[in-house]
Amino acid sequence: MNPFTGITPRRVLVTGGTGFIGETLVRQLLDAGHSLCVLTRHPQRASARFNGRARCIDALDRLAADDAFDAVINLAGAPVVGPRWSAARQGTLLASRVGTTDDLIAWLKRTRHIPAVWVQGSAIGYYGVRDPQESLDEQSAMGHGFMAELCARWEAAAKPAVALGVRQVTMRLGVVFGPGGALKPLLLPHRLALGGRLGSGEQVISWVHRDDVLQFIALALGEERFDGVYNLVAPGAVSQAEFAATAGRVLGRPVWLHLPAAPIRWLAGEMAELFVDGQRVVPRRLQEAGFGFRYPSLEPALRDLA
Repeated sequence: MNPFTGITPRRVLVTGGTGFIGETLVRQLLDAGHSLCVLTRHPQRASARFNGRARCIDALDRLAADDAFDAVINLAGAPVVGPRWSAARQGTLLASRVGTTDDLIAWLKRTRHIPAVWVQGSAIGYYGVRDPQESLDEQSAMGHGFMAELCARWEAAAKPAVALGVRQVTMRLGVVFGPGGALKPLLLPHRLALGGRLGSGEQVISWVHRDDVLQFIALALGEERFDGVYNLVAPGAVSQAEFAATAGRVLGRPVWLHLPAAPIRWLAGEMAELFVDGQRVVPRRLQEAGFGFRYPSLEPALRDLA
C-alpha cells in the first residue's frame, strides 16, 4: 500500500533521495502523483533511476527564486557504517548532513515561496550509549560521543526553518529494517548458520520497519498536528540476544556463535557502538498521537523482510 496516495498533490524537494529510505520514498511519491525535485550529487544517474519522472539537480542554486515547493524532506547523509570514524571520516559525515542542511536554509531564505512543512532526518544516536534499562523518550537529554554530536548538529542546522514559518517534523530514526540496508549484514551470519549474540547481548536494538517510516512521513506531510521531534522506533525494542534468537527462529538456523565485544571495539573503534552498544528508545509522542505501527514487534517484521 502506498501511504502517499490520497494526499493532495504536493511539490516536494527531497535530499537523500537515492538512499535506502529516500529511493523508495521518491518512487512512492511519484507513483502517487506528486511532483518531485531531488538534490543529488549525480543528477543524470538519479534521473535515469527514476525514469525521468523527477527533476534532479546537483546544487540548490539551480533553483530559481520562483520555484515553489510545498514540502522539504531532508534525508541527506553519508552512511555512518563504513570506514572507522577518523577525524576525516567524521568531517565527511558532518558535511554530508550539516553542510547540506545549511545549504537548504540558505535556499529557504532566498526563495519567494516558503514551503509549509519540512521533514528532517536524525537518529536515536542523539541519545548516545545508554544503560539498557533506561527508557528514552523525546524529552530525554542528549547523550555523549560522536553520534550524539552528529545528530544534534544536524537537527540544529535545520532549526532556522521554524523561525521562517515552516512546520518542522524531526524524525529520530532507530535502526531501519527493510530490504537491504542494515538488516542485510545483521542477518548474513544467521543465513550462514553462524548466528549469535554480539558482546553481552544485553544491548538494546531500537528498530523500525521502513514501511512505518514511510507511513509516518506521509502523515507528517498531510497532517498539521505532527510537529516537533518524534522517536521513530517500533514499540518492541529488543536486546541483541533477543534479536539473534528471533532471527534464528525466523530463518530456521542455529544461534550459537557468540562474539565478544573487545575485538569488535578494536576493529571498529568508536563506530563499534553501533554494534555492541545501544539505547532503549520509546516512541512516546507517536503513541500519544495514535500512530498505528504496521510492525510493532520484531518477529512479524523479520518474517516480512527475511
